[in-house]
Formats: sequence, structure tokens, C-alpha cells
Amino acid sequence: MAHDSDLLVREVAGRIKADLERLTPTMTSMFVEVIPEFRHDDEIRRLMVASTESNLAAMLDMLTLAIGLDDLAVPPAAAEYARRFAQHDLSLEALLRAYRLGEHMFGQWVLTALGEVNPPTDIALATAARVAETVNGYIDRVIEGLIDIYASERQRWDARTEATRAAQVRAVLETEDLDLASAEQMLSASLRGWHQFAVLWAAPGTRDPAALLRTGTALVAAATGRTPMTVEVDDHTRWVWIASAGRPPWDIPRLDRELAAHPNLAVAVGDPAPGLEGFRRTFRDAQAARSVALAARGGGVTVYSDVALAALFADHLPEVEAWAGRVLGALMGGDESVARLRETVRAFLDTRGSYTDAAARLHVHKNTVHYRVRKVEELLGHSLSERRLDLEVALLACARLGLPRSRRE
Repeated sequence: MAHDSDLLVREVAGRIKADLERLTPTMTSMFVEVIPEFRHDDEIRRLMVASTESNLAAMLDMLTLAIGLDDLAVPPAAAEYARRFAQHDLSLEALLRAYRLGEHMFGQWVLTALGEVNPPTDIALATAARVAETVNGYIDRVIEGLIDIYASERQRWDARTEATRAAQVRAVLETEDLDLASAEQMLSASLRGWHQFAVLWAAPGTRDPAALLRTGTALVAAATGRTPMTVEVDDHTRWVWIASAGRPPWDIPRLDRELAAHPNLAVAVGDPAPGLEGFRRTFRDAQAARSVALAARGGGVTVYSDVALAALFADHLPEVEAWAGRVLGALMGGDESVARLRETVRAFLDTRGSYTDAAARLHVHKNTVHYRVRKVEELLGHSLSERRLDLEVALLACARLGLPRSRRE
């Protein structure tokens, strides 16, 4: 019977191996559905799939080629996946749970294959027991190695102080002649896909800024469906960035809504960009968006693509304010009624001179827009068609940068 059982073990393993193209996605989908920590971005998900494939291949080789446990090593893809788990501060328990769930599913595949062969009951039971013993031994050996890998990576990762990590990120951002491989080694992260930076900051006087920044990071994770990398810049500032194989998805309206519950927290988001240069560019974008938010004393979310033009002015506020004052004249006043006039003329120009569309945007009557436009032209001393570009840029600077400063200070 032992000979028959050996043959049947190989046949069962062969049947499973022949169907792996269908079975592997079934197992990985189960991991994602059952274990929240397995809901990664595309790049890490591919690594999870590679880890699963390499473990299944190793188990099937043991069953078909009589490879002993002493000859086993943790598959490289599985080892790297465990390291990524540690780097993202995901629980070791979740990783080990996946191995036990995978072991159970593999056992179900074995029973299905045995049912297809339909051997005598005693041989089927002996075969199932042999396979279970082999697979269990493999899982135990791999888990033992993964625990060491995870613990070592967690220790190495934690040993990198926030100051050190910030310095390393700055070096990658600022060293133009740094090659891709060196940059990736420095960050212990891939820079080959897409990146999107955000800057989080807590307002001065916040009682517990560290907790607020953690909250902000959680909101970013929820708005992107990704686990961000983070660097503490100082007590009130944190950099976060999302890395993924494709363009990172940001639910900006959701993030803005949820930030409303945290008035002391603000976020500036750069535009997504690919590769090492994209990593640097999206960081610069996020910093520029933050400059606009700080200049305007704004909160909530500031997205670079919405304020890119104003960002060019943020470092030259006195000069910009002086120029805007020459363009707008009395329309540069600081009281609320003049601010409403500026808002009205911006809407009017944005809607290509449509009183109806401007009224709808401002939620006022069309006659109100008529009145305000006439008032603006009186203050300017000329029609809106004259120096239109200068008018639009000056109004944009006022709206985005909180000008005139005297009315905000």
C-alpha cells in the first residue's frame, strides 16, 4: 500500500500543479477577502501573489520529487513579502494566519483531486495523511523562517530613527545625480512606479500634534486605499507618500470632508508622477501647495493642481500684493463687501461673462451679478474687458493667497 500511496501522492500533486493557473488566484483572493492587512496597492499585491506562487511550487515539488525538509529555505518572494509586512507595520499574526488558511485550502484541493481519482478508501486516507504531514511540515518550517525575517526587519526598520529616515528622504529628493538603485536602497522602497506626496501639519498650539498627525495619516490611507510611507519632519509636520504601480487614486472630496472634523489639521497634496524624478517632483508640488495654504491661512486639503499658478507667487507675497493693488485699485480693499465684489467678478470672468452662470455659481440673483459687475467697473475706472488677464491673475492671487494681508492679520 505504501507504493500505491507514493504514486497517488504524486498524481494528486500533479493534478493540482496542472490547475495552478486557476487555483492560485482563488487562494490570493481569499487572503484579500478574509485578512484586511492583505488589501495592498498593486505593487505589494503582485509580491503577495509571487509569494503564494513560490510557496505552492515548493510544496508541490516536495510532494512530487521527495524533497526533504532539511533542504528547504524560505522562498525569496515569501521572504521579501514578510519584510514588506514589517516595513508597513502590519501584524505578523496576519501573515501567519494566511499560511494556515492557505494550508487548509490546499488540503481541500487534495481531497478534490482524490475524489477525481477515486482510489480505495484505505489508500485515499493514507495519501491524504501523507500530503497533510508533508504540507504541515513545510508550513511549520517556512513560518519559523518568516518569524526571524519579520523580527529582523522590524528591528532594522525601527532602528532607523525618524531623523535618519528624514535625512535619507531628503538626500534622495535633493541629490540630482543619485541613481535609481542607490535611491531605492537608501529608502528601502521601490521608486519605479507612481508616487504622490502629501504634507500634513498641525496648527501651532495643538494640544497633541503627534496624535493629530497619526489621524491625518489614517485619513490619507482611507482616501487612497493605500498604506502610506511616513517621515516625521518635526513635532507638527509629517511627510507621507503613496507608491503604487499605477496612478495613485485619491478621493480628495472624502479627505476634505473628513478633515472638517479636525480644524487644526491641514494637508497639501502634490500631483502624482512616475519614477525617481516623479518622486522628487510630487514632493516639490506638495511643498508648493503647502506654501499657498500657509499664505492664505487655509485649512483642509490644498491640491497642487488647483493652486499651481498661485504657488508661483507664494514666495513673493509683498511684491505680488503691491502689483495686485495697482491692478485692482479700490477693489483691493479689505472689507467683506469688497471681497464679495472680487468673488463676483472672478465668477463672472470664469463663466465667460455669463451673468446667469455666475449667479448660479454664487447662489445669487442674476440682477445682483449685474449690479456688482457695474460697481466693480466703477471702482476700476474701466470695463472688465480691459487688462483682463491682469485682472484674472490679480483676483486669483487675492483668492488663493489671502490678499490683501491687512484684512487677515
